[in-house]
Amino acid sequence: MSLPTKPQPTSRRREQQRAVETRLTILKAALPEFADKGFDAASLRTIAERTGLQHPLITYHYRTKEILWKAVAEHVFNLIVELWDEGVPADTKMAPIERVREEYKAFFKVTLDFPDLHHFILRESHSGNPRMAWLAENLLKPLMSRLLPQIEAAQASGDLPPGDPVLLHYMLIGMTTVLSSLGADMSATSGRSPENPAVVANYWALLETVIFNKASGHRGQ
Repeated sequence: MSLPTKPQPTSRRREQQRAVETRLTILKAALPEFADKGFDAASLRTIAERTGLQHPLITYHYRTKEILWKAVAEHVFNLIVELWDEGVPADTKMAPIERVREEYKAFFKVTLDFPDLHHFILRESHSGNPRMAWLAENLLKPLMSRLLPQIEAAQASGDLPPGDPVLLHYMLIGMTTVLSSLGADMSATSGRSPENPAVVANYWALLETVIFNKASGHRGQ
C-alpha cells in the first residue's frame, strides 16, 4: 500500500498565494458594502455575491462580520503606513514640512485608491459606537501620533500656521479626502470627476499652494 504523497513546496506556495488573493478579493468587496450600508445592514452574503465566491468561503477566511470589518480597516490603514515607510523612512533627513507633505500625500493617494474609506469610517462615527472606539484606539490614534510631532515641528519652524496641531491635522484630513468624500457631488455639479487624473493633479497642486507652498514661503512661485 503506497503512502500518500506530501504536498510539494511549490504546491503549498500556490495554495498560500491563492488564499492571499482570495482574502484581498473579499476585503475589496467588503469595503463598499460596509461603506454603503453600515456595519449593521451589511451582509456577508452580499459580499459573497460581490466577489462571486461562495458564502462559506467568506466565513472560512473571516469567521464573523465584525472580524471582517476590522480586517478591512486594518488593510487600508496598513497600506498608508507602508507608503509612509517607503516615502518617509525613520532615518530621513527631510525637513518637517516635507515629511508632513509626503505623509498627507500618501493618505491622499490611498483615499483615491479606496474612495469608500471616508464613508466606511463615517458610517461608524456616532457616540458610543464600539467600532469607532476600536478604530480610534487601534488605527486612528497611532496614525495621528506619527503625524503630530511633524506638524508641531513644521509649526515651530514657521512652515505651518500656529494653532492646535490636532485641529490642523483634521483640517488636512478633510482636505485630502475631498475627492473621495464629495466626488459624486463634484461630478454632478461641475462635471469634474475625481477619477480624472488631470482633476486629481490639479487638486493636489491647489492643496500644495494653499497649505504647503504658501506656508513654506513660496508665494507666487
